[in-house]
Amino acid sequence: MKKTLTIMAAMMAIAVSATAMPFETAREEALFLSDKMAYELDLTESQYEAVYEINLDYLLNVNCEADVLGTSWIIRNRDLSHVLSDRQYDNYLRSGWFYRPITWRANNLVLSIYSRYNRGRLFKHRPAVFISFRGGHNHRDVSFYARHRFERPAPPRIHEIRVKERHFNGNRPQIVISDRHPSADKEFRRNIGHDRDDRHRHFGRGH
Repeated sequence: MKKTLTIMAAMMAIAVSATAMPFETAREEALFLSDKMAYELDLTESQYEAVYEINLDYLLNVNCEADVLGTSWIIRNRDLSHVLSDRQYDNYLRSGWFYRPITWRANNLVLSIYSRYNRGRLFKHRPAVFISFRGGHNHRDVSFYARHRFERPAPPRIHEIRVKERHFNGNRPQIVISDRHPSADKEFRRNIGHDRDDRHRHFGRGH
């Protein structure tokens, strides 16, 4: 899937920038979202910092339903296309909780990531820019990240798991190929979850 398909989506939408939630709240939510993107998309440190900045800028500029998939969302996709590799960006597009991180319900912002992860657990440390960055890299005309070079992860390692199965003509191995180490999948399953009382984080407008 080409990056241009997403970047061109909804180009006619116009949004008014405004602070949707207190900065400290936006910062914590951007950290939680970026941490999960770092884990699932296998981000390098430089990518992780840039993704945090991009997510924070987006959260700070969503204040109404029109903003959710408006100009700030288009800019977010454009900026991420400069930071992520093609493989990472394709995986990002397939992940609804990353690609559309916010929905608007009953005049509230709903963060989709909490339908996939319980609140609180972080896989990585805070990015270096967590303290210093306060927003402002979501330039409308030219991407701030277009002029930067980011370290990209190495191609995924292929792990072969051979399982002997008994057939009518003897034993024949079955090969299961995964681009993720089995221990990583075990760690993911242990930390993923649906909290019945906290499936989504809601933020009322103006709170």
